Amino acid sequence: MIRLDNAGILLTGASRGIGKALALTLAGTGAFLSLVARDEAGVRQTSQEIIRRGGRALPLTGDVSRPEAVFRLVRQAQEAMGQIDILVNVAGIQAPIGPFHENDLATWEKIFKVNFFGALHLIHTVLPQMMVRRRGKIINFSGGGATAPRPNFSAYAASKAALVRFTETLAEELKPYNIQVNAVAPGAVNTQMLDEVLAAGEKAGAEYHQARERTRTGGTPVELVCELVKFLASQASGALTGKLISAPHDPWREWQDKVEELNETPMFTVRRLDPFTIKPLIKNLR
Repeated sequence: MIRLDNAGILLTGASRGIGKALALTLAGTGAFLSLVARDEAGVRQTSQEIIRRGGRALPLTGDVSRPEAVFRLVRQAQEAMGQIDILVNVAGIQAPIGPFHENDLATWEKIFKVNFFGALHLIHTVLPQMMVRRRGKIINFSGGGATAPRPNFSAYAASKAALVRFTETLAEELKPYNIQVNAVAPGAVNTQMLDEVLAAGEKAGAEYHQARERTRTGGTPVELVCELVKFLASQASGALTGKLISAPHDPWREWQDKVEELNETPMFTVRRLDPFTIKPLIKNLR
């Protein structure tokens, strides 16, 4: 059983969906959570549920797309918890949905401000204290379109692709400081984003019909995502860093004794497929 006793965790997007499920799961490990969301009522409800279960949680309201709000949120979290050991960036938005030429560019840019720059500002603000202590875990959330084209979701796809490449690059920079940075691909979890795809109808293209099917069959269990995040947040993952890990598809439960080997390979990272990049991948699969 993974424990994170007394660890200070800053978690965004905690009022609903995957973020709320993660908050409830991580609180059960003995950690102290500072929970961030724009929805004040929602994040308070999540915190109260944790406290009723005997956990520790601080609700914080703010928009991560605003640097001044990020600075305030981090300061409040530090004052409450003493230090931030783990940062989990879940907050994200999906609209606009539809062909790019029909998208409102202001809305398109807002996606980047939340999905990419929100995580970037949080990391930039939290990093100095982690670097001084030479210890920390940063977990970002990827999403559909980060590794393959996603028509009609261009803003979301591009923002997540940027976040994954930033994750991989930052992980290399922070190796000397014993700070691990990884990205989670949660899979097709049924959240409010599914409702947005259904509401978009044919503007979502083929994904509209896939979404309708998911309402019948169910998506990726959110519990699987929570277990992966617990693994990455804990010492069970050791020095594993710079990886994009699929909750439903990758054998991450088997990695505890393979971290050093994985860190030396390009496996579970984003690369262009060509003879030069495929050769070391084939070698590692043997």
